[in-house]
Amino acid sequence: MNTILVTGGAGYIGSICVEELLNAGYQVAVFDNLSEGHRAAVDPRATFFYGELADRLALEQALEDSKATAVMHFAAHALVGESMVNPSKYFYNNVSCGLNLLDAMVTKGVKRFVFSSTCATFGVPGSMPINELMPQHPINPYGASKLMFEQILDWYGKIHEITFVALRYFNAAGATECFGEDHRIETHLIPNVLQVALGQKKEVEIYGTDYPTADGSCIRDYIHVLDLAQAHLLALQSKESAFYNLGTGGGTSVKEVIECCRRVTGLPISILEKPRRAGDPPILIGSSEKIKKDLGWNPQYQSIEKIIQSAWKWHQRHPLGYNDDNE
Repeated sequence: MNTILVTGGAGYIGSICVEELLNAGYQVAVFDNLSEGHRAAVDPRATFFYGELADRLALEQALEDSKATAVMHFAAHALVGESMVNPSKYFYNNVSCGLNLLDAMVTKGVKRFVFSSTCATFGVPGSMPINELMPQHPINPYGASKLMFEQILDWYGKIHEITFVALRYFNAAGATECFGEDHRIETHLIPNVLQVALGQKKEVEIYGTDYPTADGSCIRDYIHVLDLAQAHLLALQSKESAFYNLGTGGGTSVKEVIECCRRVTGLPISILEKPRRAGDPPILIGSSEKIKKDLGWNPQYQSIEKIIQSAWKWHQRHPLGYNDDNE
């Protein structure tokens, strides 16, 4: 039976991909340092390895002990604003430590890799939605670090015969019955809005209301985390290396997300308008036509309302998140 080593498998997207891999019959090992993830977010059916991406020997040991036949890599820093203040953190972890992982795979003969990338590698494209043929010109160190790693993957594919799929997407959202979104520093819009609905915050902040959009707020492409997980599972079956964008082909503005949260929760949600953040493009929407054609990806949760409903159910059951900071 195939075993998949999932780096960052205690994090938001990683934990749900672990759950779906297990449901699909794979054996799964999780490698995580729990700096951002939660031990309670690791499906109990998975084997857990505590370790650092910077530790090559620990990675090699985890690959050997788990008898992994493939790796899914989610263990990246992913805050655009932070990357503009501390680029070193992003290039070190997302590039240098990512190289450690690839070199450990080469040493142990693991030849299949699925990479959680981002459409932030494209920067501000001239048209929407973003497809795979558009030039990549990231406008923040986060996007630049992911693009660098994509380029490294391309060379490792050619030189070391690693078959890889890089999946580029923007805003993962929603939850399953068991696992949801709980970041120690929460920057994502939907959980922040729902924290206001739960009475945990006074208001939700909107960064920029003067963008060239219909209501002045940023437009983003929100994808249900279960649909993302299915794309990662399909990527394991790809016979060739490839880069795929994942999106709905449409977008939702910040103000529209907040209004939808009001409808779903039935609660008032106060807002506070603030200046734009550095490195935030006005509109980001991804096209998924290529992965639909090549791998048969068929997203099931395209509606922002369904996404928010699933997130709200999880946050109601887990108002304090995983609450495992002392583990």
